[in-house]
Amino acid sequence: MARGKFITFEGGEGAGKSTQAQLLAERLKARDIQVVLTREPGGSAFAEQVRELILGSNTADHGPLAEALLFSAARADHLERTIRPALEAGQWVICDRFADSTRVYQGVAGGLPKAIIEALERIVVDDTVPDLTIVLDLPATDGLARARGRGNNNSRANAGGPSDNYEDRPLSFHERLRDGFLMIATAEPERCVVVDALQSQEEVAAQVWNTVEIRLLQQQQQSD
Repeated sequence: MARGKFITFEGGEGAGKSTQAQLLAERLKARDIQVVLTREPGGSAFAEQVRELILGSNTADHGPLAEALLFSAARADHLERTIRPALEAGQWVICDRFADSTRVYQGVAGGLPKAIIEALERIVVDDTVPDLTIVLDLPATDGLARARGRGNNNSRANAGGPSDNYEDRPLSFHERLRDGFLMIATAEPERCVVVDALQSQEEVAAQVWNTVEIRLLQQQQQSD
């Protein structure tokens, strides 16, 4: 059985990752493709417990290294219990955030040395690299306005970051996040595609689907 495809969605606050991941999953299912829709932090029983720890209101302040280690522990279990088994069974996995969020939130914006981020990724992710990463890009001011407008108290839950509220952080922090994701996309164009998230939800979904068709579905048909 052919290995399934692994798709991740990345981007800053208010970019619409969860919505677009859901829309893509529905469209793939309509094509009779088995899909596992998951998220980080979370996606397995242990990882969800780590998520609760990180996001708990009583969780003490902690630095970017402790934070990265927590997310790495959650990711290791997520990969072992959910992602890898699904891919090996020929299912497609769509994940709302993955290792790029650690690179950006704890690394670029959090100040954790790149060597530490890379070492953790080698240990945890190994060769389970996404086949396609959709980076939903929009100016930090627009993303924050969206997040605040919808009263998204769980935005930090999707951020792969610490337990404080990201919406309260300085604009400069969010601008570093955006720069970080764009740097990754520029460095890895074979994996990453940047989509303008300022477009309507329908326009973004159409561009995401077009990308998946060209990069994955047509490629799969050719290999078959």
